Amino acid sequence: MAAILGGAAARRSGAKPTPRPAVAVAPLSFDQARTPERWPRWGMTHTQYSVTEDGPAAAERAREALGARAVVQNQHIMGFGAGNPEPKPGEYDFSSLDERVRLMVETGAAPVITLCCAPDWMKGGRSGDTDWSLLEIAPRHEHFPDFARLAAAMARRYPNVRHFIVWNEFKGFWDGPRREWNAAAYTELYNQVYDALKAVNPEIKVGGPYVPVASRAGDAAASEVAGPWGSVDRKVLKAVDYWLRHKRGADFVVVDGGVTSEDGRARPDEFTALGKFGAMTRWLRGHSDLPVWWAEFYPLPCASLEPGGSCPALTWDERRRTAVTAVALIELAESGADTALYWDTHRPKTRDCPLCLWSGDDGAPTESLALLQDFARWFPEGTELVAVDVSVPQVRVLARDGRMVVVNTTDGRLAARVDGGAVTLEPYEVRWMDR
Repeated sequence: MAAILGGAAARRSGAKPTPRPAVAVAPLSFDQARTPERWPRWGMTHTQYSVTEDGPAAAERAREALGARAVVQNQHIMGFGAGNPEPKPGEYDFSSLDERVRLMVETGAAPVITLCCAPDWMKGGRSGDTDWSLLEIAPRHEHFPDFARLAAAMARRYPNVRHFIVWNEFKGFWDGPRREWNAAAYTELYNQVYDALKAVNPEIKVGGPYVPVASRAGDAAASEVAGPWGSVDRKVLKAVDYWLRHKRGADFVVVDGGVTSEDGRARPDEFTALGKFGAMTRWLRGHSDLPVWWAEFYPLPCASLEPGGSCPALTWDERRRTAVTAVALIELAESGADTALYWDTHRPKTRDCPLCLWSGDDGAPTESLALLQDFARWFPEGTELVAVDVSVPQVRVLARDGRMVVVNTTDGRLAARVDGGAVTLEPYEVRWMDR
């Protein structure tokens, strides 16, 4: 309902935009800011809790784990661990966002900021208030210039951040009466933000539309992006196509999504379902020459990660979850994705967090973090892939000159010939090998 009301507000408002003057924003400086020379390609998004909420010992170990190998790290400007950045017009509060950006810089990340969400006063709320139940409402049309000005303030505050994603999952841009995404309203907001960021620094990279790639099963749902896993919703393709044709400019195209269809199932199995990532990536590359980003990718069959939601993968052992995630990364790499970000679900002070990147209990890194870092090391941006022979289809391989990763997608011990050599893999084993 909040999304529908937000979209309606974006459509109905005919008020003439009233530009507000830019407010001076001091840049956040760092004594030793280090960013990777080569784009790591693989990474994660910080959410409600992160290292900054862990206990001192766990936080120190987690920071060391994050800094062991540079990955892409992303943070939203409001919500998802960040407070309201502009509670009143022209009055900024960067305190929580400063803390997250400092974490990214100090752990050597390639930093990204997602420009979502909007302060209450931009979407009909009271100035000075923050009602978190209204987080997913879009800014009103008359406040699009204000949101663009806030985006520019972010760029001035964090000059070390050169990659910005505009908004998140079309929040508030659902057209209820038409039962489709209001791509026109989103694109208008995007264009104003794009202009504002480029005015601060033309070298800033800007991307959108960050639309959720929903998919459905059955012949009635067929679209041009389809496979044994189902079909991408035609409304998604229509929204992306509109944005591609009407954007002012862009440096990358952004989507997100998981492998499950509308009923929460991954078809026909958890590994074949990963073909959705490759199919959508190839469609995007066929419709644009922009680099393709997955701002969120969900390789595991989970209808919801929220308490009470259905997520069969939570009952699997870590080997099986890691194997599925590894094959998802292989699928994304083979189809030409430029960036893929893991949505972290970190919970502080708890060891029982199977989808987290490190333990909230002691800060120990998980297999998922190690996997992302290994892919960032061996398959960063621009890596030339090499085709290798594999004797059995149940083994997936991604290879480059001198190195490859091999995955057993079965629950049994498996012997195979890979790249001319004999290999015996344990159930769901992910093995890095020289070649």
